Amino acid sequence: MRSFLFVPGDSERKFAKAESTAADALVLDLEDAVAADRIDIARGMVREYLSSHRDRTRTQLWVRINPLSTEKALRDLAAIVGGAPDGILLPKTTSANDAILLDHYLSALEVREGIEAGSIRMLVVATETAEAMFTLGGFAGCSKRLWGMTWGAEDLSAAIGASTNRDENGELEFTFRLARSMCLLAAKAADVEPIDTVFTNFKDSEALFRESQAARRIGFTGKIAIHPDQVEPINRAFTASAEDIEYANRVIAAFAAGVGTVALDGKMLDMPHLKQARRVLAMAQARK
Repeated sequence: MRSFLFVPGDSERKFAKAESTAADALVLDLEDAVAADRIDIARGMVREYLSSHRDRTRTQLWVRINPLSTEKALRDLAAIVGGAPDGILLPKTTSANDAILLDHYLSALEVREGIEAGSIRMLVVATETAEAMFTLGGFAGCSKRLWGMTWGAEDLSAAIGASTNRDENGELEFTFRLARSMCLLAAKAADVEPIDTVFTNFKDSEALFRESQAARRIGFTGKIAIHPDQVEPINRAFTASAEDIEYANRVIAAFAAGVGTVALDGKMLDMPHLKQARRVLAMAQARK
């Protein structure tokens, strides 16, 4: 999945707007986008939306709950699991223990609601606290539900007292580049999907496209959107182009003789290049 679009859990208008996009997944938000005095309303609206949208062939429906460190989290889950969300986005994790605890909660609630065991997946936000940065290596094998890992620059800024996470040129400061890289490596170590974080300037689609392309080049497979207008540039950046596919086919053809190293376009290629070519074609096939 290339694009995850956040949608406030208490806004029918924004539900409808989100439906008109080509987002691969909508993330119905019960955390930051909902005022404290509307949380019960939002839970009811999210549950109703999930129950009335059972066909997820085009767009999956995920839910961001509140952090497990709060009493809201279990209430969120108890209210919405009956709608059979495709996944839960878990914010502010501090270690794999949070993923394990969420797995236990989901297992019990799936039984209560008569939902297929293990069907609800997890995408954890793994870098929103300073403590979390030192536990990223522990997610491998923690839960079969773990589908992906993403990172958060905004909450991490607040957690460490930073006034900004970008420099005067709009580039991420070193601490946040480190968090991004560590999340990517942790996801790869756990054999799950690495999803890049939000780009907050929703009016600058070209900058978003460039950042999404850069994320794809280093190994991320998707990105989170905070505005419907961000979905198209994200999808475009994470979709293999005709040129990408043509080159991947040429690489694979060059290795057809069974040799370990080949020359193509004046460059020497070996097994990592073949693996990358196969990955490009697999990504293209998945979009058909």
